[in-house]
Amino acid sequence: MKIVLKLVIGLVALFFLAVFYIDFTSGKTSQIRDESGHIIPESIAVLEKVELGGMEQWILIRGKDKNNPVLIWLHGGPGSTQMPLAHHLDHELEKEFVVVHWDQRGAGKSNPGGFDEGTMSLEQFKADGLELIEYILKRLDKEKVYLLGHSWGTCLGIELAAENPHYLHAYIGVSQVVNDRKAVQIAYDWLMEKAREKNERERIEFLEELGEPPYSHSEYRQLASLVSEYGGNFDQEIWRIALIVFDAPEYRVIDYYRLLGGMNRGGGPMHEEKMLHFNYIEKIPVLEVPIFFLVGAKDFNTPAELAKEYYQLIEAPQKELIIFEDSAHTPFLKEPERFYQALTGIKAKD
Repeated sequence: MKIVLKLVIGLVALFFLAVFYIDFTSGKTSQIRDESGHIIPESIAVLEKVELGGMEQWILIRGKDKNNPVLIWLHGGPGSTQMPLAHHLDHELEKEFVVVHWDQRGAGKSNPGGFDEGTMSLEQFKADGLELIEYILKRLDKEKVYLLGHSWGTCLGIELAAENPHYLHAYIGVSQVVNDRKAVQIAYDWLMEKAREKNERERIEFLEELGEPPYSHSEYRQLASLVSEYGGNFDQEIWRIALIVFDAPEYRVIDYYRLLGGMNRGGGPMHEEKMLHFNYIEKIPVLEVPIFFLVGAKDFNTPAELAKEYYQLIEAPQKELIIFEDSAHTPFLKEPERFYQALTGIKAKD
């Protein structure tokens, strides 16, 4: 019995030692090397903590050549950070751009213990984002950047583009948010139609009981979960995405805990502000920079039909709508090669 107990204690000790080792020796990004394994002199690969909006937040900067233009990626959510996907998705992008990922306040590595979720407001995110742009311009000695937003990041991105066009080569909206209240109604109607087509009585009853929008945050999350089940949101199974995320060299054990906490919070603190007031057809009818909308035809999280409508109405020096026919909400996961080609094509137009 004593031998078994000692063995159990030993295994537990080894487990915690392994956690300690992983937590304090990882959390760094790999250097960019040539075919011979040598670090490319012109490259940059930096994981660092910067102060934005009076709070320490984390950014990842990677590129094969520091002289290439900068692409700042604003992730979705709030809370759905893109940084732990970078090692899997960005290899080709890093050849053409210096790619910057930012864990926004309350997300991933920027979701520390004691985080004040009361600071999660559109105005605060915008202030943080502007500080980030100015920091990157100074750090990399650039005059302008490409600004890419995905999902929630398109709210932040298009607002920053409207207010700071002098800092941008172009604005790129991937799964562009247009009108949140209308988007949820479209999703509800689509789900009801699908459930009736399949004669799924439980789903029909669930939707009837839920009723039509507007919703509380918890009700919205129930609807969003059903959108995912019907294929209108993520383009890969969650477990496949999780395998990619949990292999990220930039993340430590504690960062995954922070990531899950931020994703679980989501946009709850902003729900009323976000759900009731985001209508960019009315708010931002004109942009002073080139705009590119990258839209998944099967997207019912940020419905494709609204992005198409907005594209027709918005005025800009240059604009282009790129449809990904096989994708829903995450074309960079479903059609990565075409997504890369679209971004390099945008760069070539500058």
